[in-house]
Amino acid sequence: METRSVVVVGYDGAELLDIACVTSTLAAAALHTGSTPYEVRLLTPGGNAITCATGLRLEAQGTLERHRSPADTLVVCGGFGAEPAADDPHLVGHVRRLARLVRRVASVCTGAGILAAAGLLDGRRATTHWRFAPDLARRHPQVKVDPDPIYVRDGNIFTSAGVTAALDLTLALVTEDLGTKVAREVARSLVTYLQRPGNQAQISMHLAAPAPQDPVLRDLIDHIGRSLHTDLTAEALATRAGVSSRHLRRIFQTHLAQTPARYVRRARTEAAAHLLTSTQLPLSRIAQRCGFGTTESLRTAFLDIYGVPPSRFSPSVRTR
Repeated sequence: METRSVVVVGYDGAELLDIACVTSTLAAAALHTGSTPYEVRLLTPGGNAITCATGLRLEAQGTLERHRSPADTLVVCGGFGAEPAADDPHLVGHVRRLARLVRRVASVCTGAGILAAAGLLDGRRATTHWRFAPDLARRHPQVKVDPDPIYVRDGNIFTSAGVTAALDLTLALVTEDLGTKVAREVARSLVTYLQRPGNQAQISMHLAAPAPQDPVLRDLIDHIGRSLHTDLTAEALATRAGVSSRHLRRIFQTHLAQTPARYVRRARTEAAAHLLTSTQLPLSRIAQRCGFGTTESLRTAFLDIYGVPPSRFSPSVRTR
């Protein structure tokens, strides 16, 4: 099997998890192929050891400025040091140079800002950690920043959300190189998903905002989460809350900027996604437990919300 050379660019203030998620995933691929599919090297400015954002020191395996060999993949990690790194013309220039020597380029989290500074994302769709997406869009208006997906591929350039999204990104690279079977075994050994679709939202609807202050709405949200398989029409929810259907819709719009029906559908779809990736239940049973009348209704909801069918969300999905 061909050994692919992967160079990872680090710098002071890099996030250790951004680096480790990539390198550990690629190393795990060797355990399931009986070969050495990847040779990974950490390159740093001057070949110096770097101090990661956690304060831990990490030794380099090569010098950024001196690396001249063609490689398969270039990965630029993120971290709190990414902004000064993106403002360093010396580092950015060498990232731009290395990008011409590789088949594909990837960034993790705020590493997208370094790729953008190198001009590699101009006119392309890209993502980064949701918290830093507005800043990336402001600093680089020529980049089509999408803050929602876990990772984005545009041509031969991949960008990902923050921290552990690097696992999803790297599993996508492994899938492309070695196939789904190997990627599945790698994911199992890492005790992670295989694999969350790139366009899955970075943040669950249950984590995106604090619990509403309105006591009526708070009770209804708790009820929805516990009773997905029951009647959750606007009329049933209004009856439970002791308000009119019109007032119920007003509460949801005011506090959640969506209708009750839209909230319920998203809650059911997220619950189904969790069951798909954490159980062996057949699709029909998952649809029933989450309140979808049919598996086709569940499939339609997945396409609307995640952009992929359940089979893409979890390749092992059972159809019966």
